[in-house]
Parts: sequence; C-alpha cells; structure tokens
Amino acid sequence: MSLIFEEINIGDVLPEYTAGPLTRTHFVRYAGASGDFNPLHHDETFARTVGLDRVIAHGMLIMGIAGEAISSWITQKNLRKFHARFMSMTEPVDWDDLDGTAKRATIVVTGKVVNKFEEKGEKLIRCDIVVKDLLGSRKLDGYFIAAFP
Repeated sequence: MSLIFEEINIGDVLPEYTAGPLTRTHFVRYAGASGDFNPLHHDETFARTVGLDRVIAHGMLIMGIAGEAISSWITQKNLRKFHARFMSMTEPVDWDDLDGTAKRATIVVTGKVVNKFEEKGEKLIRCDIVVKDLLGSRKLDGYFIAAFP
C-alpha cells in the first residue's frame, strides 16, 4: 500500500520497529561490512581499559536500524533527508536476571509526523524518530523528511 500525502496527518505515527537482541556477533559482522574495526566494538579488554564495562555497538549500526524502520514505512526513493543525533551507547545482550529476556540490546524505533509542507514543487512530511532499548535508554534522536505523491 502506497502512502499518499493528503492521507498523512500531523500526529500520525511510524509503525513501531523492533530489532535485536543485538549480540557481539552483530557488532563483529557490522565491523566487517563497514570496515570499522575500532576495538571498542569487539575487544572486551580494550573496552575496559578505556573505562567501559563492555564493548559497544557502532553508532552507525544503530542509525542503520533506524533507517530500516524508516524504509519499512516509506519507499527509500522518497527519502529526502535523514538526520540523527546519538544519545547513548548500546551494549550487547545483557539478559535480565529476573525474567531471562534481553532488554538492554533490543532496539525499538518509534516516530511521529510533526510537519507537512510543500517545497520546490514537492509535498513533504517531517517525521521525528526516537530509538530506545527496552529499558527506556534513549540511543538516538532524529528526523527524516520524505516526499509523497
């Protein structure tokens, strides 16, 4: 189903998108795909020497998950701008001792349409997005602008 500009309203929400739980294996695979082999993302000993409790995800991996959420709602060819601001680090799976679920490394992307406008002959929307883990820790804030027929 294609989205139509006239049918989109300010306040409409992006379908919630969940990814994970993320593991160290995801981090290593992303390092191989991106070429970013910073030891913060795969070497526990190194991470501890710089004051971290454990390795952390690549920020761009989290931004990529946000991009997946966006492109699951709109066609990529309609995306005009995607802006992100990193808020906190994402660690790999940390199983909750009480119920056995992976909360820290499960990523949830939500969003809301905050503006509709026309510019240079295009009908556009702006949607703010938030990326959090299941514990509520904010990982990324951002927005995207998309064009619609």
